[in-house]
Amino acid sequence: MSIRQARTEDISRIAEMMVVNYRTNFYQYFQNDEFYFGELNVLSVANEYFDNPQLLANCYVYDDGAVKGFIRVNGDEIEKLYVEPQFQSQKIGAQLLHFALHELKAKWLWVLERNSRGISFYKKNGFDFSGEKQLEDDWIPLLKMVKA
Repeated sequence: MSIRQARTEDISRIAEMMVVNYRTNFYQYFQNDEFYFGELNVLSVANEYFDNPQLLANCYVYDDGAVKGFIRVNGDEIEKLYVEPQFQSQKIGAQLLHFALHELKAKWLWVLERNSRGISFYKKNGFDFSGEKQLEDDWIPLLKMVKA
């Protein structure tokens, strides 16, 4: 396994993976051009990490010579898990998730209710719904999943 603590020089890759994954996985549901192709850009996401060092401190990257995925854990919550689309379905996400569960003692996460691919991935890796639901930004439905 090639998972390590994220470093400052990883910020651009982390930001790039977040932007690509948000556009690939979530644009279809929200179709908000202003957000997905304006506000959401690599520079703005990278600046969030530069401006808030705790975000980077909570990140771990899958690096086998190239940073191909990352996970961000805050306490026992998995906040982000993204793998570069070209490297998905190669067990990188599962390795990052396993690392977070066993090394960082993560236990739960929020998943977009419409994200059937993400839900399937988490269920395959031992998560199930807790029954809790919340609205992000007052209209985006998220479901809580916990490690069974």
